[in-house]
Amino acid sequence: MNHLSGVDRLANRFRVMRHGQSKANEAGVIVSRIETDRRGDFGLSELGVRQARTAAAACGLPADTVICSSDFSRARQTARIVRDCLGAEAVIIAAGLRERCFGDLEGSPVGNYARVWAADEAARGQAENGQAENGQAHSAHIHRGVESAAAVLDRATAVVADLERRYAGRDILLVSHGDTLQILQTGFLRLDPSGHRRLPHLGTAEIRELRLSREP
Repeated sequence: MNHLSGVDRLANRFRVMRHGQSKANEAGVIVSRIETDRRGDFGLSELGVRQARTAAAACGLPADTVICSSDFSRARQTARIVRDCLGAEAVIIAAGLRERCFGDLEGSPVGNYARVWAADEAARGQAENGQAENGQAHSAHIHRGVESAAAVLDRATAVVADLERRYAGRDILLVSHGDTLQILQTGFLRLDPSGHRRLPHLGTAEIRELRLSREP
């Protein structure tokens, strides 16, 4: 579900930020379960810390920016660097911004991301060809236990909807992960989440403004 469906205008200004380079990025392994993150040292690499500081210094956001972050260590560390730079209030932690869960691919080489993205794109193709139920892309990835793009869209846009209820007229920065933010972009653009890789991807520590498209 896209919790932004039916919303004509946002009360706040939203930007997203992908975390800086993490130690998992550096090692080339997939860390997508919060349990794995909590058991190990998968926070920012030294380069990731520098990336986050550079991005924070150049972002131009005001001190009253609301910063909301995934609870993964790499995202929390990035968010706190931005908070310290801006002099903002404490970071809000939201599980809805967590990394997409890659199921049985946990701990495997990052080259396996491409297999998941190919499955996402195949699901999108099925929907376009009318092969999926009710015209919706079936992207459950049941075989490998990978979280569907639709499920990520549901939880990520729910965070945005909750922030919309709590604030008005504020700059809000969402600090999260590559796939989660790719999919969240489709929610703002009102696109099928399975086609998320067709959108420009965010680099590590990149900050991007998201604007709500009109209903098609």
